[in-house]
Amino acid sequence: MAERERFDVVVVGAGSAGCAVAARLSEDPTTRVLLLEAGPEDTNPWIHLPIGYYRTIFDERTARTYRTEPEEGVAGRSILWPRGRVLGGSSSINGLAWVRGQAEDYDHWRQRGCEGWSFADVLPVFKRLEAYADGDPQWRGRAGPLSVSGPRHRMELLDAFIAAANQAGIPTNPDYNGPRQDGVGYFQLSIANGFRCSAAVAYLRPARKRPNLEVRTEALACRLLFDGRRVTGLVYRRGGEERTVEAGEVVLAAGAIASPQLLMLSGIGPAAHLAEHGIAVRHHLPGVGQNLQDHYQARIVFRCTRPITLNEVSHSLWRKALAGFEWALFRTGPLTVGAGVVALFWRTRPELATPDVEFHVIPFSADRPGEPLHPFPGFTVSTCQLRPESRGRLELRSADPADAPKIFANYLATETDRRTMVDGLELIRRIAAQPALRPYLAAEHLPGPDCRRREDLLAYVREKGTTIFHPTSTCAMGPASDPMAVVDPRLRVHGLEGLRVADASIMPTVVSGNTNAACIMIGERCADFIRADRSSRAAA
Repeated sequence: MAERERFDVVVVGAGSAGCAVAARLSEDPTTRVLLLEAGPEDTNPWIHLPIGYYRTIFDERTARTYRTEPEEGVAGRSILWPRGRVLGGSSSINGLAWVRGQAEDYDHWRQRGCEGWSFADVLPVFKRLEAYADGDPQWRGRAGPLSVSGPRHRMELLDAFIAAANQAGIPTNPDYNGPRQDGVGYFQLSIANGFRCSAAVAYLRPARKRPNLEVRTEALACRLLFDGRRVTGLVYRRGGEERTVEAGEVVLAAGAIASPQLLMLSGIGPAAHLAEHGIAVRHHLPGVGQNLQDHYQARIVFRCTRPITLNEVSHSLWRKALAGFEWALFRTGPLTVGAGVVALFWRTRPELATPDVEFHVIPFSADRPGEPLHPFPGFTVSTCQLRPESRGRLELRSADPADAPKIFANYLATETDRRTMVDGLELIRRIAAQPALRPYLAAEHLPGPDCRRREDLLAYVREKGTTIFHPTSTCAMGPASDPMAVVDPRLRVHGLEGLRVADASIMPTVVSGNTNAACIMIGERCADFIRADRSSRAAA
């Protein structure tokens, strides 16, 4: 074992939240911070081109490609769950969609006992962290580290989709991150001057100039160290050897899979499950790895009547060259497209108070995400249920930190989840039938015209649906009175000292939208809590 080092705070995971935690804490020159990342530096050029997510999200050089356990609810399939394993984490490989969720999401957290997490509490943090030139400043930030941009590539086909949605009774909403989420409009993306603005770019690039912040990549956290009920540091693996670091406080920001896994490997979790793997129980905490939630998606793929989609760009050398030329000159065009260009949030039933589905409209198509684009003009509309009732779990596969845990997603376990997914597909078809879009539709390619009955659509959802990459809630936040809560509202692990969790795993319920913005907000809040506690101790 190498000689031990000591830092004031050690952050595990340089993803969306971890970058924010480490960078904000290092603003105080008296606080020494170590940030550990299991993956490499973010030097892959495809990371920084917005359209590059299509290459990086399933690439094992930039992603940890987890798989769910086969389950009956999805026709016995195992579903690929990539998570960012690179500086910036999933913010370096995601589809760039910038969505806060609904105000009601955070008010619901507060109603569950998470004091300080209502929308009124988190709105100032969202505003502080973003730089968005448009929208009402009552709702939007102008000068934060994370750059948010409107569309940098508009297309006739997508304007037609918005017009068709209007004809179907869904109004245009110019800012779904403003006073209301309902409606259709262009996605806001985490882009700065045509480049991806990951958490690593936004937070770490300026922060790494500070001498009190150290960032170590390719460093796999293995287990936490204890002195009684206090966490005093951790052991990590780098360059083939184990190293020990001591810390005044440890923050786990490794994501909804790796954070609960590290807790369990360290003896924190359901006692019976830990015993199955020969792990000594340090602290029985039954909620670790439980309450798993994710957004499940199903897609409809349409053939387009005209060669105006990005499928043609991908199969033409001169079109690709033209797209590269446009990006190089103007930082616009096809290379700035994310995993959704048009966003739609709506209710599948009129009695619902807020939207329960989200559409991602993408001007290209493939049989499955990550596969080559179709040889014909095509576009895709996916639907995902925003507030799934189904709950899964995560379990250790072994006591080896390099071994991926078992993921039981438990998709489509409730009638509401099944009905909402089918309702979402039917809503896509209703929009596609409107006059504004009809001239652009040659045929429905997937699931196809023979799939009409609701039971057929449900079978298609089970057989072809997949994750939309938003796993959360495996270290859920809640008050001490909640036996399944893992962290308190200041993100401290219940029953222990010197340990917090700050990432998507702490969400009591998944937010109603893409999760990246909320994760960065969680990182900002964690840094606030630590700074306040350090100030209080210094003043005492």
